[in-house]
Amino acid sequence: MMHRHDKLITASAALILLLGGCGRSEGYPSLSIRDSERVTGVIEAPTAIFTPALATPATLAQLEALVASARAAHQRFLAARGAAERLVASARRSAVGTESWAQAQVGLANLESLRSDTMIALADIDRLHVDAHTGGGDIAETGSALAEINALVAEQDAVIAALLGQLGS
Repeated sequence: MMHRHDKLITASAALILLLGGCGRSEGYPSLSIRDSERVTGVIEAPTAIFTPALATPATLAQLEALVASARAAHQRFLAARGAAERLVASARRSAVGTESWAQAQVGLANLESLRSDTMIALADIDRLHVDAHTGGGDIAETGSALAEINALVAEQDAVIAALLGQLGS
């Protein structure tokens, strides 16, 4: 009769003999990379280079009109600036609600209205720019116009902010 200990030794010996055969490469394929598994080939560069479509004459005419409108609004802003500055200067020491304070507020509101005229043109230019960009068109013209009119609006914003600061509003 075989004891439990003897059964364990016999099973262990059989397992060792079985696993010993696994180490031999006879009859088993190699796990090395085969020639057919290697990446080969050449990636070719695209033959056609993307060229954005030029803006249509109608779009260029619309852009030109919008830039002219923004410049004209800016000139009106600059012309009204002196009057607003004088009104703010006279109301600087006035209490809120006094006549001079109210006149300064009207002068500032006029400047803000003129800035709005510039910003309306800027919004339309921005729309043209987005349309050109998303449509694969040339954005050089619209980008240049955006930069110019953004600078005008920034100048107007700075003037209004300075005047509001002087008025204490």
